[in-house]
Amino acid sequence: DVHAASVVGVWDHPRMDVLVVAATVGEVAWVDDAETLVVGIGPVEAAVHTAARLAVDPPDAILHVGIAGAAQASGIALGAVAIGTEARYADLAAALGSLVDVVLPDAALVERLAALLPDAVRVPIATSARVGATDGPVEAMEGFGVLRAARQAGVPAVELRAISNHVEEADRARWDIAGALQVVAAAGRIALDGLRG
Repeated sequence: DVHAASVVGVWDHPRMDVLVVAATVGEVAWVDDAETLVVGIGPVEAAVHTAARLAVDPPDAILHVGIAGAAQASGIALGAVAIGTEARYADLAAALGSLVDVVLPDAALVERLAALLPDAVRVPIATSARVGATDGPVEAMEGFGVLRAARQAGVPAVELRAISNHVEEADRARWDIAGALQVVAAAGRIALDGLRG
């Protein structure tokens, strides 16, 4: 199922319960008054830990945050903020028609984040367990797992990333992880406050 659910009207609630999900502690270090879930690195860990958490007490929505790489050909600058318009499981390839390799974020959450972060780019984000393994404009390692688990649990979710590197850059010492984490924190605060407001 790749069709986005709708949370139209969710902002009529006095305060929305948003779970902030990331791969690492550093990506959610900025969160001080919302629940966080650190799932670990890669699509399998992301799916397993998100699904387990949602089975216990589903929140109103998930804000999935983190750093990511952008293809040089995309024209997306280092330090840019990206809002995922789809999460594509780039590692999944087989000649079967029943594969689910794309999950869409909640459309209302995407629109809300776009209004809150007008300079952010809206773009498909590929999920891969290997760095530099995709040909999409933006590549990360957990988005599909988080959004797929959320979809299965009926919880609206959206992916927000800060670009730390070009995927073609093999020298990780040249990635601006510290700068991207600052961008995640700044954009994440705006996003979280806006979603809960």
